[in-house]
Amino acid sequence: MIRVMVVDDQALVRRGFALVLDNEPDIEVVAEAGTGIEAINAAREHQPDIILMDIRMPEMDGLEATAQILTTNGATSRVIILTTFDPDEYVFRALQAGASGFVLKDIPPESLVEAVRTVGDGGAMLAPGITKRLISEFAQKLGTGRNLAERLERLTSREREVLTAIAAGKSNAEIAEALFIGPATVKTHVSSLLSKLGLRDRAQAVVFAYECGLANVGERDVGF
Repeated sequence: MIRVMVVDDQALVRRGFALVLDNEPDIEVVAEAGTGIEAINAAREHQPDIILMDIRMPEMDGLEATAQILTTNGATSRVIILTTFDPDEYVFRALQAGASGFVLKDIPPESLVEAVRTVGDGGAMLAPGITKRLISEFAQKLGTGRNLAERLERLTSREREVLTAIAAGKSNAEIAEALFIGPATVKTHVSSLLSKLGLRDRAQAVVFAYECGLANVGERDVGF
């Protein structure tokens, strides 16, 4: 059972997401919150597996709430950012803070359920169609700093290939096929590169790949 908390300052939107998810046999909505402060307190009390987090809320925005929740000792929740903006700099910053992806608020119900299951299974959800433009506008401004380059040097050539494939939105199965290795080997490489780079998950791996220049914005949208 995937335990979910929904955070949005609009009660109707919040309830709508909760009703969609509660109808699934493997998903349970354990809490709702209307502000960032409420979200922090509810996350501490309920320890949800997944948090759907709106960005713009009164008292404390979703970005600050995400950072505080994910830096709490023992925090195991994973955050999916909800946004109506395309693109939105705050989304990129939320990914840097440790969020596991983002989706647009007008996402179809079946896609919302898929996103929750994907992140609940340890993956990342970067909505196709907006990730490329978001990365193009904001990640490219950061350039390649010395720290990023030094961290990249920690990787083997194979791990760099896997990281590049992750940034292109490829699944483990697709990476295995492209590199002529087994899926289990891909998982090993992914775990290793995340550990070496000090990254939380595949979403942060995508951000890192663009920040350090290993991946470049092209014609293809990226997503998981």
